[in-house]
Amino acid sequence: MTLTATQPHKIYLAGEWVDSPDLLPIDNPADPAAPVGATYNATPEQVEQAVQAAVAAFEETRHLPVYERARALREISAGIKARREELGRILSLEAGKPIRDALVEVDRAVFTFRLAAEECERMVGEVMPLDLLASSKGRVGITRRFPAGPVLGISPFNFPLNLAAHKIAPAIAAGCSILLKPASKDPLTMLTVTEIIDSVGLPAGAVSVLPMTRELGDRLVGDDRFKVLTFTGSPAVGWRMKERAGRKKVVLELGGNAAVILDRTTDVDWAVKRILVGGFSYAGQSCISVQRVFVHESIAASVRDRLVAGVATLKVGDPLDPTTDVGPMVEPGAAERTARWVKEAVELGGRVLAGGHADGTFFEPTVLEHVPPQASVCTNEVFAPLVVLFTFSDFDDAIRQVNDSAFGLQTGVFTNDLAHAWRAFNELEVGGVVVNDISSYRIDHMPYGGVKDSGLSREGLRWSIEDMTERRHHLDHPGGGVLGPDPRRPGVRRAVAHPGRPEQPAAGPATAPGCARRGRRAAAGRPTGDPPPALRPRRDRRRRVRTPSQDAQRRLRPPGASCRAPSCWSPWPPDSRPRSSSRRRGTWWRRPRSLPCSTDRSCWAARPRPAPP
Repeated sequence: MTLTATQPHKIYLAGEWVDSPDLLPIDNPADPAAPVGATYNATPEQVEQAVQAAVAAFEETRHLPVYERARALREISAGIKARREELGRILSLEAGKPIRDALVEVDRAVFTFRLAAEECERMVGEVMPLDLLASSKGRVGITRRFPAGPVLGISPFNFPLNLAAHKIAPAIAAGCSILLKPASKDPLTMLTVTEIIDSVGLPAGAVSVLPMTRELGDRLVGDDRFKVLTFTGSPAVGWRMKERAGRKKVVLELGGNAAVILDRTTDVDWAVKRILVGGFSYAGQSCISVQRVFVHESIAASVRDRLVAGVATLKVGDPLDPTTDVGPMVEPGAAERTARWVKEAVELGGRVLAGGHADGTFFEPTVLEHVPPQASVCTNEVFAPLVVLFTFSDFDDAIRQVNDSAFGLQTGVFTNDLAHAWRAFNELEVGGVVVNDISSYRIDHMPYGGVKDSGLSREGLRWSIEDMTERRHHLDHPGGGVLGPDPRRPGVRRAVAHPGRPEQPAAGPATAPGCARRGRRAAAGRPTGDPPPALRPRRDRRRRVRTPSQDAQRRLRPPGASCRAPSCWSPWPPDSRPRSSSRRRGTWWRRPRSLPCSTDRSCWAARPRPAPP
C-alpha cells in the first residue's frame, strides 16, 4: 500500500473492498501537518450490509472444519511476517509508535495468529461421569464447545494491530464471523493486514473491517444479532457499552493505574531498568504501563536517584528513528491534559523530579514524588510517560496502598522473599501479579485482564475462544435408546446410534419381527386381535435349544448305541470341545461315535479330553 493523502485505502465489507462518501484522513501524531494517508468511514447502509453478511456467513463458519480454520490462521500469520517492514512503518507513522516498538508489535501479531491456529486444533471437550447418585446409574455425559454467533470487535488506537488480532484470530478459530471496528485514529495498519485475510479464502462475510463513527459503533453495541461484544478501551466507555449490550456476552479489557512494589530485597539495578521500560515505552500509552511505584524506605533514595538518572537518558523524538525511546501522544490534547494533572499534583504538595512539560504532542518523561493519593495522577489512568514514587516500611502496607484503587489490572512485585511473593499473589486485588518484573509484562497466550473497573473476563487466545463459544452438554440415559435396552428383545442392548445415520424405528405392531401382517391390518383399520403388548408372549426367534431327551426321541443317537440315559449328554466343557467329531445342539454336545456309551459317565471321566484347538 502507498501512504498518500490522495489515494484513500478502501474498507473491507464482507469480502469486498468498497469506498464511501465519508472520507477519513489519518494524521501523523509526530507531525500533524503531514498526513499519513486516508480511508473511509462506513455509511449506515454499509454497516447494516456487513451485519447481515456476518449473520449469513456464520452458517458457513460454524461448520468450517478445524483444519480449514487452522490453515487460514497460519496463512495470515505467514503473510504478516512476510510484510513485517511495511506494516511496522505504517504503524509507526499513524500511531506515533517508535519503530522498534512497532516491529515488536508486528512480531506479536504473527505469534497471535499462529497461536490461534494451535488453540483451534486443541479445542477439546470433556467426558463426565453422571452416576454419582443411584438415580443416575449408567448415565454418562460429554461436553463440547460450539461457536456462539457473530462477534462485534472494537479495538483501540494504542496497539492497532495486535489488539485487533486478539479479536479476529480467536473469532476465526472459534468458527464465528466478526465485524471489527478499528480505531479511527490509526486504521490503516489493520486494513493492510485485512488484505492478507482476504487472500486466505474465508467465506464472504466471515470478516469485515469497517472504520465508522462512534455513533454507528454505539448503535451496533445494542444489536442483538451479535452474540459477543469484545471491547478494548477506556473504562468509562467500556462500562457504558456493557449497559447497552443487552443479552450478548461482553468481554471488556479496560484501563488501570498499574503499580509496582520494590521490596527491601529487590535487585535495584534490574528493577530501575525495567521501570524505565514499563513506565515510558510508547509514551506510557498502555493500560498496564507503570504509573505508581511503591519503594521500601531502605532503598528509596537509591531507587529515586537511579530512576531520575535513567529518565535523563531517554530520547524523545521521531518515531521512525531507531534510537527513539519516547514518541508522541496520539490523542489530541493528551499532552496538555497531562501537564494540567502534573500542575495539580504540585499544588497538592507533590514534587517534580524530572520532566513535567508538554511540547506539542510530546510530553517529557516525568517522575513525581510526595504526591497525595487523591491527586489525579494517582487515582486516574494517566496514559502518559509519567510515574509517581511512594515509600513504605511494611510490605502489607504496600499491598494495602496498591489495592486502594478503583482499578485492578496487573501489578509487578520485585522481591527475593518467597513469602512476600506469595502474600502479594494472595492479597493483591488485580488480574495478574508479575514477580520480579514490571506490570506491563504480557505474552499473548496468557489469560490477561483485570478486576474492579479494569475489565470483565480475560483475553489470551484460549480464553478468548472460550468467550466466543458456548458449552453444550450431551447426556446419555441408559433407557433412552442410545445406550439402553431394546424393548423388543429383553436382555439385548441396542447398537449405539451415530450422527448422520437414520434412527431405528420404534418397536410396535407394524415393525416388530413377524408382525408384517398385523401391521397391515392395523394400517387398514381392522382389528389385529393381538393382546396388549405387556401380556403378549415374547416370540424367541433364536435357535431353539434341544435337550438330550428330545435328541433321543428324534433318533439322533449313534447307531447301535443301547444307552437311553440322558446322563450321557452331559455338557462338554467349553475349553475342551472337539472340533471335528462333535455336533452342537444349543449348549449340548453329542457324544462322539468313537466313545462307548456308559450310564455312569465313566467313559467321559476316564478318557483324556482333547486339547482345545
